[in-house]
Amino acid sequence: MNKPASDQRLHGLYAITDENLIPEADFVATIEKVLAGGAAIIQYRDKSSNKERRFEQASALRKLCDKHHSILIINDDIALAKSVNADGVHLGMDDMAIQEARSLLGNDAIIGVSCYNQLERAREAQRLGADYIAFGAMYVSPTKPKAAAATPALIAESKEQIELPVCAIGGITENNAQEIIDAGADMIAVISGLFGARDIEAAARTLAGLYE
Repeated sequence: MNKPASDQRLHGLYAITDENLIPEADFVATIEKVLAGGAAIIQYRDKSSNKERRFEQASALRKLCDKHHSILIINDDIALAKSVNADGVHLGMDDMAIQEARSLLGNDAIIGVSCYNQLERAREAQRLGADYIAFGAMYVSPTKPKAAAATPALIAESKEQIELPVCAIGGITENNAQEIIDAGADMIAVISGLFGARDIEAAARTLAGLYE
C-alpha cells in the first residue's frame, strides 16, 4: 500500500514538537523558524490533555506546513489528525493498530510506526501497510532517556531488508547526524537538537543541509 508520491517526500529533517521546549506563546513563531530552516516534516506531539490547545496548535501547523510545502504528522491521535486534515499519523507500540488507522484515515494518509530497535517489528509494519518506519533511540536522548538503544548498523540492515523509508530518532544533533544519514536514514527526527538550540532556524538549516 505504498504511495510513491508521498514516499518521495519522506526525506530530510523531521522535526518533532515538544510542549516542554516550546513556549506556548511562541509556538507558531518557533515552528516557522524550523520550517524556514528547511524541515521537510513536522510531527505534532503533545501528551497533555488540553484538547483545545492541541486543536489550535495542530490547526496552526496545518497552515504553516501548507505554506512551506511540508508534511504534517500527528503523534498517535487519529481524531486530531482527521480534524485538521493532517497528512498522517505516527503510531507507537501502545497506539492504534496500523489497519485501524488506515481504515479511519484512508489510503492517502501517511502512517509511520515506531520500531524502536526491533527489525521484526519493522518487517511487520511493512506487511501491514505502514508508509515509513522509525528506529531509536540512536543516542542518549534528553527527551526519552530510558528509550531502547538502536544503532546505525540496524538502519543499514533495515535498508537491505525493508523497502520503506527509514526515520532515525533519539539524541540526534548536528554533531552525530551524518553517521545516521550515511547508514541510510531517509529522515532524521530531532527534538532537543532543534528546539533546545540557541538559534533554532540555524540549527534546522544545518541539519536539513546534511541531505543536500
